[in-house]
Amino acid sequence: MDIGDIRNEYTQSGLKRSDLDASPLAQFALWFEQARQAQLKEVNAMSLATVTPDGMPQVRTVLLKSFDERGFVFFTNYNSAKAKELEATPKASVLFPWLDLERQVRISGTVEKITTAESFKYFTSRPRGSQLGAWISEQSSVINSRTVLSTLMQQIKEKFKDGQVPLPDAWGGYRIQPTQYEFWQGRASRLHDRFRYSQSSGGWQIDRLAP
Repeated sequence: MDIGDIRNEYTQSGLKRSDLDASPLAQFALWFEQARQAQLKEVNAMSLATVTPDGMPQVRTVLLKSFDERGFVFFTNYNSAKAKELEATPKASVLFPWLDLERQVRISGTVEKITTAESFKYFTSRPRGSQLGAWISEQSSVINSRTVLSTLMQQIKEKFKDGQVPLPDAWGGYRIQPTQYEFWQGRASRLHDRFRYSQSSGGWQIDRLAP
């Protein structure tokens, strides 16, 4: 199927160096809030890229759950494919595709597990169904049918029917500690605006990149 004729012209706005905050975190927070105010669907959805031990890139969508000066936090099963990849190579990149605003943000950096206390705090804020689901899903493993999940869910509901659902040992968060950000704003004729923040000895260096 030839789909080469699918194209859009980006005309909403541009991005100048003078528009940017000196702090990439502050710039991200500004764009994130603007995306939320625009009521974009799943504004905190980010494509997470990792690499397998044999060098094969892998990407999937996860949800950002918090961000501050320490980094960007998401949660997963610690036995999942992504967790095993991060254990072998604790580096990752994420992409926020805010395409309705003709914007993208890329963030790359090192990755570490957050503390059990931090994971517990978020886990207890989740809906009970999500808490139970974290107990039964051996994420990324092969299962015979959905019936397996339904059966396990009934069993775990019965097990924890009388109290709080505890934090599973194999579930928790990761924090991406950024070493590089890129802010992309679509422009006409594919002459997009791209600015990269890179860590340097004096703080963050900002460079304009060719589109």
